[in-house]
Amino acid sequence: MSIVPEPICAFEVQSAGKAVALTAAGVAKADGSAYRWLHFDRSTEGLEPWLRAHLPAASVDALLQAETRPRSDGHDGGLIVNLRGVNLNPESDPEDMVSLRLWVTGDLVVSVRLRKIWAVDEMRQRVEAGQAPGTTQGLLAAIADGLTRRIETVVIALEERTDALEEDILGESVGEVAAHDLTGCRRTVIKLRRFINPQREALSALAEGRDMEFSRQDRAQMRETANRSARNVEALDTMRERLMILQDHLDTQQARAMSRNSYLLSVIAAVFLPLGFLTGLFGVNVAGMPGVEASSAFWVLSGVSAVLGVVLFAVFKLSRWL
Repeated sequence: MSIVPEPICAFEVQSAGKAVALTAAGVAKADGSAYRWLHFDRSTEGLEPWLRAHLPAASVDALLQAETRPRSDGHDGGLIVNLRGVNLNPESDPEDMVSLRLWVTGDLVVSVRLRKIWAVDEMRQRVEAGQAPGTTQGLLAAIADGLTRRIETVVIALEERTDALEEDILGESVGEVAAHDLTGCRRTVIKLRRFINPQREALSALAEGRDMEFSRQDRAQMRETANRSARNVEALDTMRERLMILQDHLDTQQARAMSRNSYLLSVIAAVFLPLGFLTGLFGVNVAGMPGVEASSAFWVLSGVSAVLGVVLFAVFKLSRWL
């Protein structure tokens, strides 16, 4: 006997937005209902065989694949949609984005996730409160909007973080903390853009209605979501360029500091080279060395070395080598 997987939530939705919670998963909507929404955790026992028994093979593969990339493709009379959201779970980094896989037809939405997605949880609460979208296309548009709003919040926070880094680094108050924060910020931007850019393309395809027809209101919402996603990508591109400039500025400062220190060491070595030769020459332990019997020879040698050092320093100073 096959196991019927237990969904995270399951609803029978009316066109007016009212919904009835289901106690068991099933793909066939009841008479008079607009559609069903089934939301699963990918690790649920018995999920794969149940999905393969009720959904097209291509959609099941898309729902269960280990690694996903944002996409929107029509297939077998439905729509395969993969989207990403920022990870807002406790002790998680937002840039470690979580995936949401959906199979959407005119009367069924099956969604699968690996980790909790707050935009989907918000939609679940709306449905329970009797404010469900009246169509599967409306549900898809609302979830995409929720994901994009949360991404936008993280992108705005990154812009503020980049502004602060610019003030610190260009204001010549660079420290190890600022340099480390710059590296972390660049890593975050790269990770976010990796998924947000293909998601922008997927949302644009949905907004154009290439594979599924949307109502005028749902299409307008989807277009606005795609536009906001495009702005997020543009903001990330701008931040990436700004952070690269800041990294170049840091590298230039470090190179200048190393060059200045190396030059200073070279000048010091040039000053002490003749002095080292002089003291080394008079330090040999062989017969005939002048001043061996003179009690004032040490002080004469020290004085000559001091005068020579001052003369060399003056020469370098006049030659503007210092």
